[in-house]
Amino acid sequence: MKLEFGYGKGVQTVEVAEKNLLAVLQSNPMEHARRGQDAVRYALENPIGSARLRELVKAGQKIAIVTSDISRPLPSYDVLPGVLEELFAAGVAKEDITVVFALGSHRPHTQEEMIQLVGQDVFSQVRCVDSDPGDCIHMGTTPAGTPVDITRVVAEADFKICLGNIEFHYFAGYSGGAKAIMPGVSTRDAIQANHRMMVSQDACAGKLEGNPLRADIEQAGDICGIDYIVNAVLDEHKHIVYAVAGDVTKAHRVGCAYLDQMYRCSIPQKADIVLVSQGGAPKDANLYQTQKALDNAKHAVKKGGTIILMGACPEGLGSKKFESWLVNAPTAHSMVERIGKEFELGGHKAAAIGMVLENAAIDLISEMDPEFVRSIFLNPQPDLETAFAQAMEKYGDNATVIAMPYGGATLPICE
Repeated sequence: MKLEFGYGKGVQTVEVAEKNLLAVLQSNPMEHARRGQDAVRYALENPIGSARLRELVKAGQKIAIVTSDISRPLPSYDVLPGVLEELFAAGVAKEDITVVFALGSHRPHTQEEMIQLVGQDVFSQVRCVDSDPGDCIHMGTTPAGTPVDITRVVAEADFKICLGNIEFHYFAGYSGGAKAIMPGVSTRDAIQANHRMMVSQDACAGKLEGNPLRADIEQAGDICGIDYIVNAVLDEHKHIVYAVAGDVTKAHRVGCAYLDQMYRCSIPQKADIVLVSQGGAPKDANLYQTQKALDNAKHAVKKGGTIILMGACPEGLGSKKFESWLVNAPTAHSMVERIGKEFELGGHKAAAIGMVLENAAIDLISEMDPEFVRSIFLNPQPDLETAFAQAMEKYGDNATVIAMPYGGATLPICE
């Protein structure tokens, strides 16, 4: 069977015998009842575990709407109009509403970026600001010891609404829900305290119950107080195909279940060889982005197996901190040990690669210099055909293979 994987602006192809191929993972075919703003308005009209938003808020209250920053795929311009309609219907004044971009540890926005995120109409109606990690209020501490230090404009609001998109997250289980608060509008110290739990075996994609990092996020949300959420599920083109609104936990869980129907892919067993790509440009612009596909692929590979990762990475690694961790590490395992002691954004993705290397080899097909690739603990390969031939030679004629052409979106689950 001929398989094709997006790679930069081109493709990588390979022939895999039917007897070796366990599965080709794609998103599960689904008919979506509503899309875009229609899906959001339907969610707002049918909240989960909560009264309708217009029945909860009161005129005169200060309202904070926390939404995603420029690094996230949420189309806030499709979510905010419906939310504002609900607030205005309750008599809330425009000057009492603040949209807060959840920066986490990311850089501030330009005004042009803010307009791009929310749309000109929303930007001209209500105040839009970045979260400020330098101006926070200490609201408490989680049972795990994470400080709940929240940006002032959110901490002091009478009513807090959190927006977000729900997708698999490689250590929080899923994005969305209380994640808008922690790490969204928290301090760097709080983020470090929470994210250092990523080394736990239970801190992994698709896992909510028993995930200590997700539990800590939700405990921080409880301490801060989240009054309402609106979360969206996006397709591969980053368009809204489903939305939930209402209670921070109950609505989030319904959204997670919908995501599972779309992207959780059952596999009969783990494979000797996993072929995985982000799907090509722009998702494989650098290794920092391509790592997401790698982290999903780890759930499909046997211990001692090989992941063949395809990512053109014309921009190289894509993060100075990520590069520093990889280049300066004496061993792959040292990055895993380091992240448990000192969490650093950028470093966390290097540690995630180290965690995959604990169980499997990683072959990388990219535009990066082969010697450099070797220096960061990966095995450079010129193309997929060469890499696959070598892997088959290593594991034998009966080697098992799983293909993941859109590795960042699909989560393999071995039943």
